[in-house]
Amino acid sequence: MAPRIVIVGASLAGATAAATLREEGYDGDIRLIGAEPELPYNRPPLSKGYLRQQERFEDQLVKPAAFYAEQRIELTLGVRATAIDAAQRAVVLQTGERVAYDRLLVTTGSRHRPLSVPGASLAGVFQLRTVEECDRIRAAIRRARRAVVVGLGFIGSEVSASLRQLGLEVAAVAGGRAPLARVLGDEVGRVLGEIHREKGVELVMEDAVVAFEGADRVERVRTRQGRILECDLVVAGIGIVPDTELLASAGAEVEDGVLVDARCRTSLPEVFAAGDVTNHLHPIFGRLRVEHWNNAYRQGQAAARSLRGGTEPYDYVHTFWSDQYEHVLEYVGFARTWDRLVFRGRPERREFLAFYLRDGVPQAVVGLNRGGDPEDPAGNGELAAAVSMIRRRVPLDPAKLADEDVDLHHLSVATT
Repeated sequence: MAPRIVIVGASLAGATAAATLREEGYDGDIRLIGAEPELPYNRPPLSKGYLRQQERFEDQLVKPAAFYAEQRIELTLGVRATAIDAAQRAVVLQTGERVAYDRLLVTTGSRHRPLSVPGASLAGVFQLRTVEECDRIRAAIRRARRAVVVGLGFIGSEVSASLRQLGLEVAAVAGGRAPLARVLGDEVGRVLGEIHREKGVELVMEDAVVAFEGADRVERVRTRQGRILECDLVVAGIGIVPDTELLASAGAEVEDGVLVDARCRTSLPEVFAAGDVTNHLHPIFGRLRVEHWNNAYRQGQAAARSLRGGTEPYDYVHTFWSDQYEHVLEYVGFARTWDRLVFRGRPERREFLAFYLRDGVPQAVVGLNRGGDPEDPAGNGELAAAVSMIRRRVPLDPAKLADEDVDLHHLSVATT
């Protein structure tokens, strides 16, 4: 008989794994368990189109409700798993039910980094990760005029853009010198900062929030540098942490996420993991944890194949995107550090590629309003060529990368 597969985490990764199992011929029992009451859904629109009430929640579902019934995927929603009994191969639910498995996939994702400054519990102070939280922010926006956004990573930058597009006055507080500087560096970050300023966002950089103040709800934000920012609501995007407690308590090896090998296997027998919760071993980048939609989707697929006994390593060259106002940012690869940044195109025109090099080898490439779809099957775009460069790990001439007359596709297959 086919092994019984249980998936804990009704997330993008979990739902994608369940769907992939069926689509690729698995005929055994599948049970998908999730703590949120909603069907598995995509989270990127929560800071963009759904937040701006331009998109419907139904359109964000990974699969419609009928799919799970048709594909015999048993759904248990609104119920949290509280323990994994690895010796007896069972998951314990908060209801007391023990769910037996032959193979287990954990896709519990992540949770908010705690917001620990005084006043964080005031009404009108929000964090954004779930559709329920987004709905509460949408309700608050209807009676708000001024907002403060804390943090200028991807969530903070996208929320700042969305709130401005909705007509609110926005001030954004962050510790770096520019938006997204930790990921993209100061030079690219400055370009994004100029865009936000032109759109009317007040950027309060190299600063930090020390208190939220107000009577019954937030009325102002106080910063370390002494700024007082009046507001009607706050959205904090200060990062997330992997939700590893279930696996750690069961004895799995955990370090900034649950450690999995290139086949999504944890250190526990017959227990796999995928998505935000994982610190995965990548054949190009080494160990890393990635918090983007593309990884959850691709790793969910890879985990499904490993659950069926597949041996192919998960070697996806990571990509992600961000929409801010009318601008589209696409990123391929993974660069913790780099020793040279090479631009192809002019940053001041806001249409360029930027190559992050270490010892001449491209580690990552970002495109702002340029580069095409990096996952285009035809592989015709510049970012598709960049993926090939990153995968090959060959030093390239920076001058040729910058030269618009040099075809990137020719460089992507160059030997020197």
